Amino acid sequence: MNAYINLTDENIEKEHICCAIGDPKHQPGVDKKKEWIKEKLKDGHVFRKLDARGKTFIEYEPLDTAWVPVSGENYEYIYCLWVAGSFKEKGIGRELLEYAIDDAKKKGRNGICTLVAKKKKPFLGEKKFFLHFGFDVVDTIDDFELLALKFKDGKTPRFNDGARKMAIEDKGFTVFYSNACPYVEHEVSELSEYAAKKGMKLKFIKIDSIEKAKNAPCVFLNWANFYNGRFISNTILNANAFEKLLSKLQ
Repeated sequence: MNAYINLTDENIEKEHICCAIGDPKHQPGVDKKKEWIKEKLKDGHVFRKLDARGKTFIEYEPLDTAWVPVSGENYEYIYCLWVAGSFKEKGIGRELLEYAIDDAKKKGRNGICTLVAKKKKPFLGEKKFFLHFGFDVVDTIDDFELLALKFKDGKTPRFNDGARKMAIEDKGFTVFYSNACPYVEHEVSELSEYAAKKGMKLKFIKIDSIEKAKNAPCVFLNWANFYNGRFISNTILNANAFEKLLSKLQ
């Protein structure tokens, strides 16, 4: 069994959060993510990571307080399960997921759920991995799927009605984002500067409350791109990627 650490109020300042380790440009995003975690710990948020320097962690909390447009009865929601680089193929992902499942059962939950895609997308877990552990597809919007592992009877998790729109009224390019991901803060700053220099209209909408999260117009909240009212992708964009994407859309 590998050694793991759960983040707490007492250790979060000295521990890394796996993503954006040692990259100065992302430090503001890391700081904001830590602030977000500290607030969410009050809701039963769990951030469990391998006691090592790398992207090896799972993050989850009760669905009722999770910043996702999903509703269900007495479920846990997995935000992210990530094992990268040299840590792959060592059973770490299995141990992290089994811990979350066992923890949910100990808390008396009806089940545990997470967001995936029919085909691999950035910053989403692999569908086949969760299916191997008994998860089933319980709801679908476009290419996105909600998976759930049921322990007891109860209301099955579903995407909220707002998320099914995958559309907004605003024209031009709009980005929804939240500080639940440490990478976004730098890109928001970079894209804002780029748009200002180009004289372009670029709108950012920050998901900074559970109300906004539960009523979001798309299924993915860390970063979501809309163009002329239509959802385009959940890919986090820097200035170069944004310019290339925009040239394809116009």
